[in-house]
Amino acid sequence: MNMNCFFNLAKTRRSIRKFLPQKVEPEKISMITKVALMAPASKRSNPWEFVVVQQPEMLQKLSQCRPKNSQFLAGAPLAIVVLADTEKSNVWMVDAAIASIMMQLQAHDLGLGSCWIHVHDRQMDENTSSEDYIRGLLQIPTQYAILNILAVGYPNETKNPHDEEKLAYEKVHFEKF
Repeated sequence: MNMNCFFNLAKTRRSIRKFLPQKVEPEKISMITKVALMAPASKRSNPWEFVVVQQPEMLQKLSQCRPKNSQFLAGAPLAIVVLADTEKSNVWMVDAAIASIMMQLQAHDLGLGSCWIHVHDRQMDENTSSEDYIRGLLQIPTQYAILNILAVGYPNETKNPHDEEKLAYEKVHFEKF
């Protein structure tokens, strides 16, 4: 058993915003979503749900959910919209975030890149929240809050692993703050 396997996965996973025009295979999408369904959740409430989007027209529309920082989604072959039933858990945001990072790590392990696009509490424009815009596009019921969208695909950019020398070790405290 390689003791460094997960460490190396975490060290080399970086946010990827440029993707090759290559579809993600159904078996890889299945693995990514299975991992999400295995994610821990408070009191095993499993409030999260996921909308997998591959249609280029819809990816283009979703890329407009924020005035900045979401446009690159139009160039991704796959988006996974992460939402949660707010009636099932009062900590739905934490549960959905855990599922999201598990999907990002699984995608990276499969040779894919990904990037988190934050949606909750963001605005598309002055009159429309990002959540309401996406809710309308994907016909999501109002009891579900949308946390984020994961852009996923084969990377068309290379990023260096995290530099261990530059980690903020001063943020780690032992026994007391």
